[in-house]
Order: sequence, then C-alpha cells, then structure tokens
Amino acid sequence: MRLAVCAEMVFLDLPFVERVRRIHEAGFDVEMWDSRNKDIQALKATGAVFSSMTGYTSGSLVDPETAHDVVRTAEALIPTAHELGVSRMVVHPAELVDGRAARPVYRSSGRMWATGARTLEKLGKLGEKHGLTFCLENLNTILDHPGIPLARAKDTLALVEAAGHPNAKLMLDLYHAQLGEGNLIELVRSAMPYIGEIQVADVPGRCEPGTGEINYAAVARALAEAGYKGTVGMEAWAKDDSNAALDAFRTAFTVYAEEKS
Repeated sequence: MRLAVCAEMVFLDLPFVERVRRIHEAGFDVEMWDSRNKDIQALKATGAVFSSMTGYTSGSLVDPETAHDVVRTAEALIPTAHELGVSRMVVHPAELVDGRAARPVYRSSGRMWATGARTLEKLGKLGEKHGLTFCLENLNTILDHPGIPLARAKDTLALVEAAGHPNAKLMLDLYHAQLGEGNLIELVRSAMPYIGEIQVADVPGRCEPGTGEINYAAVARALAEAGYKGTVGMEAWAKDDSNAALDAFRTAFTVYAEEKS
C-alpha cells in the first residue's frame, strides 16, 4: 500500500507549497482539493507525488439539469492533473460549496440514480481517453454533508457498479462510512474490486488514526489480507502536532507488515 496525506488539513500554519514539501519529505504522497488557486509550478518543484485532486468544479452528478457541468469542468481540469502527474480525480454525488450541499436534497429518486450512473460512465470514458481514473467519494450526511443525496458508501458503490467502467472507481472514505454505516472491514472487503483509493480519519473529530474509536490496525490487516496494493490517504486534521499525526498514520498502516516480518 502507498500512503498519502491531504495537504489541505495538516501543517495549517504553513503556505500550501510548504505543506506539500513537508509531506513529501516525510515519505508520503500528497492529496489536494481544488487546484485552481494553487501555484502549479511551485507544487511541481517540490518533487512530490500527487495521488489525487478534486476532479470537477460545478454541477451535480445526479442532477439531470447540471450533470453536464460535472463532465465539462472535469475535462477542463485534466491538463492540470497531467501537469502534476495526478492519476485520480475525485468527484462527489452532488455539488459542494465550502463542503456543504449547494442545493440540499433529502430524498433521492430513481431519476437521480440513473443520472448518476450515466454521468459516472461518461467520466469513466473521459478518464480512459486521458489516462485518468475518476473516483466517486462517499460522504456522511449526519455531520459534515447534510443534504447530499446518494452519499452513503453503499450508494456510491452501487453507482460505480452501475457505471461499469474501469476508469470510474470508488474513493472509499472510511471516516464518512463509520459515521453513516459502520462495519468497515466488511465494507472494504465487499468494495475491493471497485476501490480506486481509500481515505481515512478517526471518529469522532476527524483527526489522525488512533485519536478515536476506529481500529485502523485491524482495517490495515483486512486490506493487506485482501491483497489491496493501492493508496490509503489520510484526509484528517492533526489533533495536536502535524508531524505526530503523520507518524500515527504511518504506524497504523504498517503494523500488519511488521507483525508478518
């Protein structure tokens, strides 16, 4: 497994480029969100490997009126992804503005399901054309993202399955899944064929592994036993010190390898 850290959530007292440099020097890949306000050349100069970035800027995957904006803005971001060497572009079930639902919806419909599957298939074809994978991230609607339809892991997994394209995968966020569904080990086992990347944070608090209730050492073992060789990204706040948070993350996801050796 490769380990990545989201630069949007650690070393918050530093400029973004310096955050990326610190993460890279600590031996991790880098995740980031919106690339439009970033100095791309300065980011490239850090030498960091960029695991993923947000893959659209407007529109809702499941809204027939705006789904085309998801595809259009995704295509517009592809040159930036190529410049940074990003291989995974992250989309959500609906449009987010500052992390909240742009247009809250509290009941999903069959039309939303169909639109979401078709849009995700289009993104898969776009990804295939440009050598990228689009990853649909599950979200929790209990605390962080109320009003996002089809956001639970079981819903996003079903949409990825329905899209049926190898360049359309699941960004399986275990923090969101724990808040909304739980049963994480069985979830990762059932979702394994469709996972593009995994994100982690602990519950409650959304801080690094070891600060809450999730047994991430057990999750790491389950992933290793299932043969997962992809990326696990820490999309979490540092509870106290960012360097300590990175160390805790590394420890949680290397314990299995140490035990086997």
